[in-house]
Amino acid sequence: MNKRIFSWITFDCYGTLIDWETGILETIAPLLERSGLELESLSVLRAYGKLESRFEREYRPYREVLCLVLKGLRERLGFDLQPGEEELLVKSLPEWPPFPEVNFILRELKNRGFRLGIISNIDRDLMAETLKHFVVDFDLVLTAEEARTYKPDPKIFELAFERIGEPRERILHVGQSLFHDIAPARKLGLKTCWVKRPGRDPYGATPPTEVETDLVVSDLSGLLALPL
Repeated sequence: MNKRIFSWITFDCYGTLIDWETGILETIAPLLERSGLELESLSVLRAYGKLESRFEREYRPYREVLCLVLKGLRERLGFDLQPGEEELLVKSLPEWPPFPEVNFILRELKNRGFRLGIISNIDRDLMAETLKHFVVDFDLVLTAEEARTYKPDPKIFELAFERIGEPRERILHVGQSLFHDIAPARKLGLKTCWVKRPGRDPYGATPPTEVETDLVVSDLSGLLALPL
């Protein structure tokens, strides 16, 4: 890939820009502790990923997905939920932080002339809260609520192409999830970059998937060293 072949870089948000695994685990940890349960983090995340993908097969608002997932985790993992606590993930999500390097890298990419987008399985109001964590304005923010479907459904990417209005070969898509992002983006002809953070399971809270990717970085800092 030659230098400046891309004019756009689109990102998954939760898991790629936002440390959603820490957010999920910190929300669920008090529930497990209260119920006297000690579970490995990865087992919690894997259960989350299975449930989330199930409830995203048909479109419903993501806040409903989060409530259904938490209820499903209660049944699978065996902790108690008190009345009203089914919305704990919904309430905590706006506080989930970006990874440490994210804002610096986003600003640097902007300064280098790239247009930046987010394609995310989220509701617009929840995304609005998350956007407050970032120091740049994105040129595109596309949510599942607008597309009425969830990744990996190609429809959400097709809507992004309409709004971007540039050839697909000018777009690099960056994501942590092979299932939600890398696999569908490659099928649609996009170049892809997998964010594979060291010390973390490569799948985490997403369904395990085997797929090739064009580029791999350990965090977003790696983007600055690539001939984009």
